[in-house]
Amino acid sequence: MALFHSKVYGIVQGVGFRPFVSRLAGEFNISGSVCNKGPYVEIFAQGPTESLKQFFKALEERPPERSAILKVETEEVQSGKTFHTFEIIESEKEAGEIFVSPDIATCDKCRAELFDPHDRRYLHPFINCTACGPRLTILDSMPYDRERTSMGEFPMCEKCAEEYHSPATRRYDAQPVCCNDCGPELYLINEPQVRGTEALQRARQCLRQGGIVAIKGIGGFHLSCDAQNSAAVSRLRQLKHRPVKPFALMMKDMAAVERECNIEPGQETVLTGHQKPILLLKRRMDSKLAPEIAPGNPKVGVMLPYTPLHMLLFAYPDGEDFPDSLVMTSGNPSGAPICRSDEDAVEALSGICDLMLSHNRQIRLRADDSVMDWLEGQPYMIRRSRGYAPLPFMLSGAFSKDAAVLGIGGELKNTFCLGKGNLLYPSPYIGDMSDLRTVQALQESIKRMAELLETEPKMVACDLHPRYNTTAAAKELGLPLLPLQHHYAHILSCLAENDCQEPVIGVSFDGTGYGTDSTIWGGEILKADYQGFERLGHIRPFLQTGGDKASREGWRIAVAMLYGLTKDQEQVRELNQKLNLCPDKELAAQFLMADKHINAIKSTSAGRLFDAVSALLGIRQSSTFEGEASMYLEFAAEAYESRFCAGTVLFSGRLPSSSPLRAAYGKTLRRPPAGAAQGGSRHRAAGLQIPCGPGCPDCRSLQAGPPENRTWHRCPLRRRLPESPAHAPYIALPQKRGLPSAETQPGAPQ
Repeated sequence: MALFHSKVYGIVQGVGFRPFVSRLAGEFNISGSVCNKGPYVEIFAQGPTESLKQFFKALEERPPERSAILKVETEEVQSGKTFHTFEIIESEKEAGEIFVSPDIATCDKCRAELFDPHDRRYLHPFINCTACGPRLTILDSMPYDRERTSMGEFPMCEKCAEEYHSPATRRYDAQPVCCNDCGPELYLINEPQVRGTEALQRARQCLRQGGIVAIKGIGGFHLSCDAQNSAAVSRLRQLKHRPVKPFALMMKDMAAVERECNIEPGQETVLTGHQKPILLLKRRMDSKLAPEIAPGNPKVGVMLPYTPLHMLLFAYPDGEDFPDSLVMTSGNPSGAPICRSDEDAVEALSGICDLMLSHNRQIRLRADDSVMDWLEGQPYMIRRSRGYAPLPFMLSGAFSKDAAVLGIGGELKNTFCLGKGNLLYPSPYIGDMSDLRTVQALQESIKRMAELLETEPKMVACDLHPRYNTTAAAKELGLPLLPLQHHYAHILSCLAENDCQEPVIGVSFDGTGYGTDSTIWGGEILKADYQGFERLGHIRPFLQTGGDKASREGWRIAVAMLYGLTKDQEQVRELNQKLNLCPDKELAAQFLMADKHINAIKSTSAGRLFDAVSALLGIRQSSTFEGEASMYLEFAAEAYESRFCAGTVLFSGRLPSSSPLRAAYGKTLRRPPAGAAQGGSRHRAAGLQIPCGPGCPDCRSLQAGPPENRTWHRCPLRRRLPESPAHAPYIALPQKRGLPSAETQPGAPQ
């Protein structure tokens, strides 16, 4: 009989790959062994030639659903050795490429067992199997075996051990396997005598009564409250010092999601997949969610339960009514990293919540929830973390296997990356580096991930900005430093993510980046490749006055831009009075800073440009979180677009007293008369009957469908907004009086 030696590379650890190989060997009557080597799974397969062919074909065509085979190296071995059985043998550690599985949401089979009164894991908050459960967040080192995870602290009971060693079970070689008799246990942090189901029921009671509960999950703590209780949500905002920034939601099931949100084709697949990210969904007009969840925001971030504990929170069979929508926001004070231990929670969350529900399974590495938006029918990653990190990106080309680099990440929304050979491993989300606790979390996470991936960086890449905390942290590592321009790094990340080897023209728009000319960049067009970049263009420079305050107070940028365009203080005063940007004393201070170049720097920041426009339009004069003014400017623009179809205006109502549109149009805008769209069909949006342009099939189908489906859609006739025709003269963009035309605008003050 022939003997083959095979090495299987990819996501083959923590996904039930060795039990799969063992079962496959039994199916084709193959003898041999399978062993976890760390970088790969090693297989010795012996049997008839035809059986071996079928075995290796099935290996690649029928892998476990959570695995990902990147390559298989197989060769025949000339040996007199004979195998009589097929065994899973003890793991052996070797150096090489490493693929660590992310944490995996609870599978449907485990969920069914969780609520089956006849199953021995009935209501067990930590049920898992080879296809689901914690992975990255409990891992100490590779290879992935129980003794190298935080589950090593929980010896298996006799029944769990039997399942673990039996190829006939779903938990064959499942490293975190446990049950109510031998697994981790729930408890209340401030009342440690309250444990198990009693602790869970106390948490449910607190949430039902409008309280706030800190809940330890798979990668850190959440802060939770009833998402339909305005008082509870408002109180959480007050205690967390988070006046406007949206809260994430967790909903019991798809029925709850469909009741509160409009679901587009493909979104349910993302919501119910094994990563379970937060997905931004359009809120229904008849939604019962508290408006304080995401004030003024047409979307809400929604995820489904991804751990047994979350499922039990919603559906514990105690006969009590319970909300099917909960706020589930990161458990941390504003600016700090997500809490991962009881000590973290007691120090940071005691003043924010009424109860703290924890458990004794240690979290080795923080993993905040991943966040996705939806763009052109596809998921669009905003924050890549739980469920995705640290799966690597692979670059083409020849790389030294010994090459090891750390990209320490940005100052805001930090995620670092470890490069090893041609593999780039992004970390879970860390946070903003303005808080020293987050800097410490960054340092701890770098150390932990480097150990897991068995790499020692020989160089660290950091932001060019000399005063960033990430730059200081990079210097403390004592490694050769490679400072990179901020926007060039953005474009490089796009090149790497798409494995692009050719030079590109990259457009990089954001808030702030230190330029090679020591000014602030942020609206850049660069010709770039992996060797360097050339700055081809940028938005027109303006003077950014007010230092760090300018990034939070868009009115400062608006005043600076008006002054830079007009060069006339009196004209800016008149505009300031009409637009109500700032008091006269503040305006005088802005003039002084601009004229004397005090606390002022030249900028091409697109983010600040958006902030300025938001302030000029009376939408947001200042921001309580990064990007707030720009977000609400976008919402206003989308709402404006949705009111038009083929040039017909579809808005009516009172204008806010602060809106500059009020001066142009008076206190109210009129609703267009019936038939203004001249023969177009109608459907309902934002509570108004909205005429669409003639010939729109989607509008016709919506009008013919049930009333609950008559929501706004992106009608192709809305893609262009022509000048308002004679039959719809209800609104027109205001003339910008007193401002020079684009052709004659002077440059910003130098």
